[in-house]
Amino acid sequence: MVDFDALHAIIAPEAEAMGLALVRVAFFGGDSDPTLQVMAERPDTRQLTIDDCADLSRRISDRLDALEEAGKDPIPTAYRLEVSSPGIDRPLTRRADFADWAGHEAKIALKEKLDGRQRFNGTLVGIDLKGDVVTISDKEGVQHHLPFEAIDTAKLVLTDKLIAATVPLSAEGADEMEEEGQD
Repeated sequence: MVDFDALHAIIAPEAEAMGLALVRVAFFGGDSDPTLQVMAERPDTRQLTIDDCADLSRRISDRLDALEEAGKDPIPTAYRLEVSSPGIDRPLTRRADFADWAGHEAKIALKEKLDGRQRFNGTLVGIDLKGDVVTISDKEGVQHHLPFEAIDTAKLVLTDKLIAATVPLSAEGADEMEEEGQD
């Protein structure tokens, strides 16, 4: 079993050293394809470049390799490391995510049923000041108040509004790139 607190404590400083915010650390795939997934973002763009992903992947790999050599490997089995940007229809994992993305459509699944329901879809209203309760308004306008600690998964839904709110990375200079083999 993977100790996520230990992994987070190892990975977060590597991301922070690069000026990145850690969005999610997850381990999935079971025995057939065990994968350590790390999502991070630049706070100013909420995205990563390919170079950011490669650099963070190397930093994490070097750190985990050093721990393995010291006999302190936090993951006892072979696995694949996947470093990525959270993407446009990103997971909502941190309390701040629920405030930052208020007004956008989201899907939230709880660990256990609350008032007979486990899944909620609608417009994200936000999170209370204490960071304890997330509010989502369904299509009928009914607001559901969900304890943050009860949330299993949450993610944004890809909509035109979300696309419009997402600032693309600069493509400056892209049209000047030469294709391989051209002189």
